Amino acid sequence: MVVISGPSGVGKDTLVDRLLAEHPEFSRPVTMTTRAPRPGEVDGRDYVFVTPEEFRRRIDAGELLEHAFIYGNLYGLPRTQLEQALDRGDAVVRVDVQGVASLRKLLPAAVYIMLVPDSFEHLERRLRGRGEAHDDADLERRVAASREELTRTDLFDHVVENVEGDLDATIAAVIRIVADERRRVQASRHDSGCTPVGAAR
Repeated sequence: MVVISGPSGVGKDTLVDRLLAEHPEFSRPVTMTTRAPRPGEVDGRDYVFVTPEEFRRRIDAGELLEHAFIYGNLYGLPRTQLEQALDRGDAVVRVDVQGVASLRKLLPAAVYIMLVPDSFEHLERRLRGRGEAHDDADLERRVAASREELTRTDLFDHVVENVEGDLDATIAAVIRIVADERRRVQASRHDSGCTPVGAAR
């Protein structure tokens, strides 16, 4: 399981979409949210869109692995979505930084990758261009939150810079990390299977 996270506007959705399109060994569990769909988004493919009441019912029923309140909306990862993705192969999960601390406690063996911008000016421009802020004060809050999230590298196993205009390099970096982690896990299993308990190394 690979967890992709980072501040709003850093390009998480674009990265995951390309990763899924070019590497069919990955599947994505669909995140649940109470926010309205953006143009072109499809319910059940991009997000599971629900009302705040339905989201809270899912929390009470224990159906979400993690959830967070971000910019006035709720986001969470349904257990069934993750199980279905893992049944198909490697799961790539896109969550906000708030959700990573919760996931690390539940799924410590996952690979946690933080996506960071090549410059904060690029990130701020993307945030402004998305048009989601209600006013200048709201935009400034989002920018400040992104700056704070960029300080939480301690929550992650790897940090990958998403260079403006070079998504291919970002994809390649993530694939290298996954390949290295696979080799590490396989070597660990091999060592465990070949070395008797208590034997000298």
